[in-house]
Amino acid sequence: MTINFFDSFDNYFDIIIANNDELKNEAYKLRYQVYCVENMFLNPNEYPDKLESDEFDKNSIQYLVIHRKSGNFIATVRLILPDSHNPNGLFPLEQHCDINKMALSQQINRKNLAEVSRFCITKTFTRRSFTLGKKQNFPYITIALINCIIKASHENNIDYLYGIVDHSVIRFASKLGVNFTKIGPQTDYHGIRWPTVIKITDAVDYIAEKNQDIWNIITNKGTLIKPPLQSPIKVSNTLHTQATID
Repeated sequence: MTINFFDSFDNYFDIIIANNDELKNEAYKLRYQVYCVENMFLNPNEYPDKLESDEFDKNSIQYLVIHRKSGNFIATVRLILPDSHNPNGLFPLEQHCDINKMALSQQINRKNLAEVSRFCITKTFTRRSFTLGKKQNFPYITIALINCIIKASHENNIDYLYGIVDHSVIRFASKLGVNFTKIGPQTDYHGIRWPTVIKITDAVDYIAEKNQDIWNIITNKGTLIKPPLQSPIKVSNTLHTQATID
């Protein structure tokens, strides 16, 4: 079944980049809701203004997903870019995780490496009754956030992505045909997670082999990345995830 994602999604949601203080605060407010209230990953007492932010935000690109009918912000993700003023500055993954595959990480040019972070959807929205007819099981919001990551990476010459991911993210990615490369042991960082890295072109090629519709979504029909040479094979598009990264 061909998924007319763009028409269906645009009827209900909008994706915006948080490029001013007002929108950034909306992202920080949503992050506080998810990380301090819903999951208690962080101590809410440390954020009396109910805005969760840190030192990495100054060097990040942040996106928001808004529910058109209610006007509520329901999801967010940020891409932490390499620090041009401090090329050897450590990403959160490198600060909080043990890395036992240093040779692999050292092969990557840090100018082309970024970290996916604060990838989250509020439970307030996911508990609501929401359907798009026969497409109700399609993970619109998750796929939209992946599109944001690919777009931000494309615009900033990023080829590789770090991510501190939990089992649900790994399971969801495997359904897309994507396998993260674990570069260290699991750690207790906002829950039990693994430090991972992935090459973007490899990830989207794997997705193309599994599902052309999802490939079209995350690459804006190929405008953000070159299509694979082989013909993609379509499979079931019924996927679910309720996960956070970092």
